[in-house]
Amino acid sequence: MLTILFDGIAYGMLLFILACGLAVTLGLMNFVNLAHGAFAMAGGYITVVLMGWYGVPFLLCLPIAFVSVALIGAVLERTLYRRLYEASHLDQVLFSIGLVFMSIAAVDYVMGSRQQIILLPDVLRGRFDLFGVQIGVYRLFIILVCAALTVALQLALTRTRFGSRLRAAVDDGRVARGLGIPVGLVFSTTFAVGSGIAGLGGAMGGEILGLDPSFPLKFMIYFLVVVTVGGTSSITGPFLAALILGIADVAGKYYMPEFGAFTIYAVTVAILLLRPHGLLTREAGR
Repeated sequence: MLTILFDGIAYGMLLFILACGLAVTLGLMNFVNLAHGAFAMAGGYITVVLMGWYGVPFLLCLPIAFVSVALIGAVLERTLYRRLYEASHLDQVLFSIGLVFMSIAAVDYVMGSRQQIILLPDVLRGRFDLFGVQIGVYRLFIILVCAALTVALQLALTRTRFGSRLRAAVDDGRVARGLGIPVGLVFSTTFAVGSGIAGLGGAMGGEILGLDPSFPLKFMIYFLVVVTVGGTSSITGPFLAALILGIADVAGKYYMPEFGAFTIYAVTVAILLLRPHGLLTREAGR
């Protein structure tokens, strides 16, 4: 039981890393970016290429994937996304869905449709027993990275000058510009960091989730579920939602394998019936 709980926490942490960039762009920037999974896929394929073609160590690939996808996100934000900040959510959805299909076609053409394999280094393989609980080394690594990332993001958004500028730019960009806040730069930086985190999640999750050109569509619903259940007013909400859903998914597949992924959707419906605005979103918010 405790082993299942540990694996569920690790899976939930991975879901959070993959989805928290969407929580930032949707919750703080009010932009519906359904192409978020394409950035995660980019991080995974960058890792595959670096390890398979150039022999770069896995641990070094992680920061490279983060920086590379952040740069891609910054370029796309400057050239494409910025034009749609004032557009309707329907326009944003249609635009980002188009990017998803374009990215799938491009990756399938360049890398092929086969499943990619990411070989972990020996130091991250295997399990060890701790008080009767089977601890997977790589899953423990994911938990530690995610915990550090969560704390860093929460502090950056609530305790720093940049976080204050971001909230001001989202609340009223015109007034923020009048106060001397570089709204464009703030949005570009936020979007780039959110994209980079998605790339990091894709690099870390390729070994567990699998990696192929259909990745953005396959996990799009999971990203949306985490953000919807957690709420969009903070990072803490999606973090708690990812933990709950990760544990429910792993436990459901272990105890009721015939139901498959139904468990995570049942838990989602139950939570939204009780908290229709998300776990940590005030009803009068936004």
